Amino acid sequence: MLKKQETKQSEIEMVILEDLIPENHLLRKISKHIDFSFVRDKLSPFYCDDNGRPPVDPVVLFKIYFLGFLYGIRSERQLMREIEVNLAYRWFLGYKINDPVPHHSTLSFNRLHRFQDSDVFRELFDEVVFLAIRKKLVTGEVLYTDSTHLKANANKKKFEKRDVEGTAKHYLDELEEDVNKDRLRHGKKELNDKPKESEVKEVRVSTTDPDSGYMCRDFKEEGFAYLDHRTVDGKHNIITDVHVTPGNVHDSIPYIERLDHQINRFGFDVQAVGLDAGYNTVAVCHGLKQRNIYGVLAYKAPSSDKDHIRKKFFTYDKEQDIYICPEGCRLKYQNTGRDGYQQFVSDPEICSKCPRLAECTKERNHRKLIARHVWEDDKTEMDKNRLTEYGKEIYKRRKETVERSFADAKQLHGYRYARYRGILSVTFQCIMTAICQNIKKIANLLDKRPETIVPVLSSKLSALILASYMLINVLFDQIESATNIFKKNKRCLKSG
Repeated sequence: MLKKQETKQSEIEMVILEDLIPENHLLRKISKHIDFSFVRDKLSPFYCDDNGRPPVDPVVLFKIYFLGFLYGIRSERQLMREIEVNLAYRWFLGYKINDPVPHHSTLSFNRLHRFQDSDVFRELFDEVVFLAIRKKLVTGEVLYTDSTHLKANANKKKFEKRDVEGTAKHYLDELEEDVNKDRLRHGKKELNDKPKESEVKEVRVSTTDPDSGYMCRDFKEEGFAYLDHRTVDGKHNIITDVHVTPGNVHDSIPYIERLDHQINRFGFDVQAVGLDAGYNTVAVCHGLKQRNIYGVLAYKAPSSDKDHIRKKFFTYDKEQDIYICPEGCRLKYQNTGRDGYQQFVSDPEICSKCPRLAECTKERNHRKLIARHVWEDDKTEMDKNRLTEYGKEIYKRRKETVERSFADAKQLHGYRYARYRGILSVTFQCIMTAICQNIKKIANLLDKRPETIVPVLSSKLSALILASYMLINVLFDQIESATNIFKKNKRCLKSG
């Protein structure tokens, strides 16, 4: 029967705010499993104890930021409007229905002044990772790293060209030492003059956001951007590191330093890593070999001309320290440059009579030159890992871990664009997004554990289920530990 609804919204009602929040709401799970008291411990040093106006509780302030990044609300002004009308947000923050909410300028003031030059939000991120470690959601044994770009809040047509210093590479001192050792082994003099720590090159610098970098990559739109170099753990896809650089920094440059940071900060015993082709460089392979880490790196297509004989068809004889071409000609060692590349050259008189000369070299003097890095053996070993069954298994999970993490951030958390200008503010955005993803993941995983379900059952049945679950967990941990030891010993025997 059709009936017109009467308006009763002006009546006084007695309600309990918590009863209005659905039982399966995400914020309920987060509030149940995450204790935010660590936020107050980290943020309290930024406040004065005995002077000034009463501030917003640091935990509440952090939760407000958290809500904005969790639900992808880009505007701080709009975020406060949403908190005013959303009962779930009010309940999560501890506000009653009639409580006034802070002004939106409170968020921007704290972000731009109180916390701008500190690493406090990175410390909060680390605390969330430590929480995941304590809950056995992170092992640190297999890590996956990749980068994604965030379009900068800058017009790509508004720029000026400047000469700037390139990013200094952390391995230059070690490379110089190995180059001199190689030169002495071949009877050459050491390179005594000091190398340039970074070369000067002309780049486009945005007049709107000078901290961003002009990114030119295949299949990507050119423009000013930032790069988030993210690492996730292979067990449950928990983010373990976030590092932000301008968009024109190569993926491989900060990788080894960030890997060492995680090992030192969280005590990870990294057994293997999965990386895409952007990290397949000699320096990265050498760094992984030094740390005894099983690196699985994607195949990197050669940049040489396809119409000419490639380097892989030349055989390297390690005992004689020469290269042998497909026609049997020997290429002898000539020199080792500061960049770490050895030069092997052929005899022009022999090459000039070769029937495949046109396929081999374009040099007018009919000489073939092949460059081999002093760390080439490490790269060759890492390339072999990709073809093993263990390597294929690791690389297969890359798209399910770090790539899925980026997809979740872009689809749900507004990660396609930089909300702010300046690398410090963009770093804040990236870290807060990672914190939201980690907390959401931790809360959902803990909510599915049997110990969070059994209280609704009878006491005897719940105790039996809990005991069985704990026994199964112990057995699986032992099996997993034995499997890792077996794989590690197997790799050692193969490399032995």
